[in-house]
Amino acid sequence: MLKPFLAACTLALASPAAMAACATDAEIAAFVDSYLAKTPAQALSPGGSMEDALCSQAKLAAALEPHMGPVIGYKAGLTSKPAQERFGATEPVRGLLFQDMMLEDGAALDAPWGAVPMVEADLVLVVADAGINSAATPEEALAHTSAIHPFIELPDLTLAKGQPFTAETITAMGVGTRLGVLGAPVPVEDPAEMARMLEEMSVTMRDAAGGVLVQAPGRAVLGNPVNAALWLRSKGVEFKAGDLISVGSFGPLFPPQAGKGGVSVIYEGLPGDPVVQVTFKD
Repeated sequence: MLKPFLAACTLALASPAAMAACATDAEIAAFVDSYLAKTPAQALSPGGSMEDALCSQAKLAAALEPHMGPVIGYKAGLTSKPAQERFGATEPVRGLLFQDMMLEDGAALDAPWGAVPMVEADLVLVVADAGINSAATPEEALAHTSAIHPFIELPDLTLAKGQPFTAETITAMGVGTRLGVLGAPVPVEDPAEMARMLEEMSVTMRDAAGGVLVQAPGRAVLGNPVNAALWLRSKGVEFKAGDLISVGSFGPLFPPQAGKGGVSVIYEGLPGDPVVQVTFKD
């Protein structure tokens, strides 16, 4: 799984200018120490190119695998125009998913779970086979997708106050990967119908008291959430059977306090109107 990212690292190291912006081993080690201690970290690859950022991401992923388990998929971030504008980005960013970050529906966890913990309404696609790499439309991609999971991502924005939040530094740190709660799988039986439902569904995240934190249509993520997979593919990601793909947030991110003890997300318009939830303990 890490090979494409290590390849990016190799490319980034090809020139002296790029070498200066790809994180050093010492910078990676310091970041990992902060990450494991859940304390604010220094940005990786500040002022560098996206190629530099991917180099740093690959090195960071290799350093995190002993603590987070193997890489099991990819995530797209900044998949809405407001999010891109907030961070001065012109397109989404890509990160990685790790095996040990995944929690079961209904999980209870201590807050805070990171240096700058956040909550977002998300969705995960499960790749059925490598045919998805040839897909050009959401319907074609769903023909090679076995299931869809409701997903509450619990990212960690990680960086210390005053550190630069740019598309490049967000990418270098892995797009805030920390934890996530996977709901029950929804099988993809009719790709065309599922593509329509994903675009037209209503995604609502509520706090523990029932208050609405996010309410957005499926099309809020790149017109159709499956377009996140197509965007990742356009950036050179090669999917394989079993990979998970996090499509990005359907609305703004919130600190855990906004959940008043937890959050739930319902996907009205998908089969069975599935729900996923998590509880926070102080």
